[in-house]
Amino acid sequence: MGLGELFGFKKKGISVIAFYGGSGTGKSFRAKLVAQKYHIKAIIDDGLLIYEDQILAGHSAKLEKSYMGAVRVALFDDKEHRDEVARAIQAHKLNRILILGTSEKMVCKIAMRLQLPMPEKFIKIEDIATPEQIDQARISRQIEGKHVIPVRAYEVQSEGSYGRIFVTKVKVSLARKKFFRHFFKNIKDEPSDNTKLFEKSVVKPAFAVTVRKNISQAYLARTAARSLTVLNQNIRLKRLAIKADASGYRLFITVDVPFGEQLTEVSNNIKKSIVSGIESDAGILVEDVSIIVDRILVISA
Repeated sequence: MGLGELFGFKKKGISVIAFYGGSGTGKSFRAKLVAQKYHIKAIIDDGLLIYEDQILAGHSAKLEKSYMGAVRVALFDDKEHRDEVARAIQAHKLNRILILGTSEKMVCKIAMRLQLPMPEKFIKIEDIATPEQIDQARISRQIEGKHVIPVRAYEVQSEGSYGRIFVTKVKVSLARKKFFRHFFKNIKDEPSDNTKLFEKSVVKPAFAVTVRKNISQAYLARTAARSLTVLNQNIRLKRLAIKADASGYRLFITVDVPFGEQLTEVSNNIKKSIVSGIESDAGILVEDVSIIVDRILVISA
């Protein structure tokens, strides 16, 4: 008997597929599409066990008021929560399950906690979505705070606790051949031309609002200054102002730059460095960076 079987992690007849990618990259939006492609009817996403268009068990991380609380729910930290989902998997005799997560490690942890076998296949969001589609998903998450639950709207609207975060529903009805070609890049198979309808619920969790409000301008200023140091230690940050509006954060920066730098080039490099640093470190969208060069510095050898 292997270690997995000894601890109950190996369930005969169950196969698991992993679908992973960073937060806000569109995994939940494309989950039904991946499931359809791989002939999977059961999805585990953000604390929920979903079968076709129904919530079988669990509760959604999107109901949590804090980001860390949402993470704990998505990872099935609570024993009662994971036992409920594990029992539902057994009761409904599910044999193929798609698990969503932000990384391979997260998916494996979820599988282990639900006493499921390790995934036999790992699919990255980048495997099926273009960079433009991923960027659009991130903008929807970061600016509008919108998340997707891959179930029909009536499943969410009928539950009182979900009603307070429900925003709208999204329907896509296309011939399957065109449908898969639109949502999957580099697709090789040729589905039949019968029409397929997918519906998803769009919600706005409480933590999606509070996360943005709690990011201090002092933190963003330190991150911007660190990005400048990495770019060029001789660039001096003199002033930095940050404005948050409906479309994102706007930064207004005054710098001194060393003599010999081409101003247009150095300004573009400063902008790219700061935007990249803040978006990767703080996880928020920088809408624009305005740069004023105050002085040209002569750096002694």
